[in-house]
Amino acid sequence: MAVFTPVTPDQARAFIADYGLGALSEIAPIAEGVENTNYRIETAGGRHVLTLFEWRTDEAGLPFCLGLTDHLADAGFAAPRPVRGVSGDWIGRLNGRPAAVIQWLQGAGLHTPTVVQATAGGRLLADLHLKAADFAGRRPNPVGPAQWRLLAEKCDHRAAGDSRRMLEALVAELDRLEPLLPDGLPSGAIHADYFPDNVLYEGDRPGGVIDFYFAHVGAWVWDLAIALNAWGFDAEGRPDEAVLSAFLRGYEQGRRLERAEVEALPVLGAASAVRFTLTRLHDQLFHDPDWLVTPKDPAPFFARIAFHRATSPADYGLATV
Repeated sequence: MAVFTPVTPDQARAFIADYGLGALSEIAPIAEGVENTNYRIETAGGRHVLTLFEWRTDEAGLPFCLGLTDHLADAGFAAPRPVRGVSGDWIGRLNGRPAAVIQWLQGAGLHTPTVVQATAGGRLLADLHLKAADFAGRRPNPVGPAQWRLLAEKCDHRAAGDSRRMLEALVAELDRLEPLLPDGLPSGAIHADYFPDNVLYEGDRPGGVIDFYFAHVGAWVWDLAIALNAWGFDAEGRPDEAVLSAFLRGYEQGRRLERAEVEALPVLGAASAVRFTLTRLHDQLFHDPDWLVTPKDPAPFFARIAFHRATSPADYGLATV
């Protein structure tokens, strides 16, 4: 359960009084997620999400993230609108944390996407990129290569046994990847956390995308590489080639990849696997048992690295056109 900062009904009632939503009738913690504290709230104005942003979410980046979802909603994309308070601001403070009230979207995230769902998810990601292309906001990657090094250095103080061996392999992979990371690829505002549980489905049809809090301006194919790692592997980190290919086919239904992007996929696939292995390893090593959240096992993402190291663009179901 993703609750780092508890909120009582009275505290929630006082906070949302500034948002014009009417009386609070119910508040319940939301189990999904590992980064921020989320509650479902029911008011006279309907159902919303109350989010308290925790340590990994940079408060200075929140206007970009919320502005992006507002921009996408204006463009007809199913992203959750943030609710403005009476002051006109999206962001307030609750129990020492920046906090916001967000529109509730219908549907449920996926755990094991099918080929049909993966195709639709890829098409939706391309649509997100195209509809965000004219968003004027700017934000650098909040969890980029410099932060990977800092996470590795922090993990070094606690890692032992299997965690130590994993960390040493990750540092070696960082040394290999850093000079290979490409520049100058087509870019714009990206989601950067496009996991199947952040895409809400009703049956095989995606109904919306949530959790834009790692969003930043970056290469579109970096977003695609993250998504492939999230969608195209099983719980043990083994590739599902049918789902990988389906996701890519869906993406290219909306936006055709350039040659340089296709050729960058193996490097960016490995780099994104390193990024998520490191954050999960860190969260496992520094887990506070008082938090109502279960840290995710880093091993399945660590296993993905070997696939990307051994692959070529053709292995993703693409040709270097």
